[in-house]
Amino acid sequence: MTRIPRQQRYGWARAVGLIVALGVLIGVPVRSQESSSPDQRSTGDPATVFRSGVTLVTTDVIVRDQSGVFVPDLTEFDFRVFEDGQPQDVASLVLVHGGRVFNQLVPPPVAQEGIILPPTRAVNDTAGRIFVILVDDLHIETSKTPRARAVFEQLADNLIHEGDMFGIVSTGPSSIRVDMTYDRSLIKASADRLTGDGFNPNEMIRFLSPGPRGPSELSWRAHVAFKTMRDVVRNLERVQNRRKIVIYFSSGYDFNPFAHERIFGRSPIYEDMRNSGRWGSMFGQDQLAGLYEGIGDPMLDPFERISRQGEVFSDADLAMEIAELTKAANRANASFYTVDPRGLVAGPDPDYSGPTEAFNDFLFTTQNSLRSLAELTGGRAVVNRNDFDDAFREIDAETSDYYVVGFYSSNPDPTFRTRRLRVEVNRAGVEVQHRTHYTYARSSETAAPPAP
Repeated sequence: MTRIPRQQRYGWARAVGLIVALGVLIGVPVRSQESSSPDQRSTGDPATVFRSGVTLVTTDVIVRDQSGVFVPDLTEFDFRVFEDGQPQDVASLVLVHGGRVFNQLVPPPVAQEGIILPPTRAVNDTAGRIFVILVDDLHIETSKTPRARAVFEQLADNLIHEGDMFGIVSTGPSSIRVDMTYDRSLIKASADRLTGDGFNPNEMIRFLSPGPRGPSELSWRAHVAFKTMRDVVRNLERVQNRRKIVIYFSSGYDFNPFAHERIFGRSPIYEDMRNSGRWGSMFGQDQLAGLYEGIGDPMLDPFERISRQGEVFSDADLAMEIAELTKAANRANASFYTVDPRGLVAGPDPDYSGPTEAFNDFLFTTQNSLRSLAELTGGRAVVNRNDFDDAFREIDAETSDYYVVGFYSSNPDPTFRTRRLRVEVNRAGVEVQHRTHYTYARSSETAAPPAP
């Protein structure tokens, strides 16, 4: 039975419980201070005062030797951190080795005025890693549900172990919501409820309604998924000195798939082209007049051309959605590990009725969207491969041994929101892996100049 596109309000409500649960994981508090020069304090110069929040910026750093073995004996003196090319002082350093957490350098306490109270002892928690699992069932085909469930169950065997804290949220009708927990049995229960609700290529060609920038149903579904995940990772900003991993189950995104084929999917000419294997404006006017009396070529229809003009921006819209999500993830120091449950794709399904070239373009775009989410956040994309158990073991090894390096930025200018990061290690022949940039949240702390 063919599923007609429908828009339902689910996604944001699914994330509420997970977002609330994440709020209890409070890490190192953000310290803020008002910056003013000594001359302003002594002379009372009424110049503009900029208030900037001084936040501990943390990044995960993985250091391996030439044999690929993790190097666990580094200290704060072995790290050199650069922000936009400027060296920064290492303020905190946490080593996680084999799942055990070692605080090697604790950031200095916040300066307080008035009564001096004893420092608050850090809350001890056994979780070295925090997983957030997003099941984007709005972008998993219904026919791929059994395979997606089998891949999902492997998380408990190969990635999430005793002592790892995790939460699960879905974007669509699977209605999966697991608050932050250590109970690994809930992974199997969630896998049994996972049900794909994405469109297959034939449905995209024949039934998706056009929009000013591609099919509005696809962009709406993608926005639900990105908005759900962005709300979750924003709460991860409050968690410090933990490895924060987002396992992103999805088949990827394309805001304007099969653009040429969808035009004929709405025309009576479609059936003839589908059956004959001829796609595009391949009929002469004489043939159209003889075969389809009174039916014009949709590729030559001026109204169709006008409605398709905005579709050229669909790729830019997708890139903007990905950029906003990765900015939020980098602020939270959360790495995305995207998992495509389709596995290794050698070609379209047997019932696919469109041209192979169009399918390959669709596959390339969806897989690249997942690669972008992973690479821009320092994670890894598990796409176009069937060895999911090996892939999860690789992610496990990558997230079990690492350093968390923290520093306070020496650049107080809030207008420089996106900043480049570079971490070097005073060891020869080692490979250093870390995220390459981060973005400050928009600040409303800039004071207006006083009235003359």
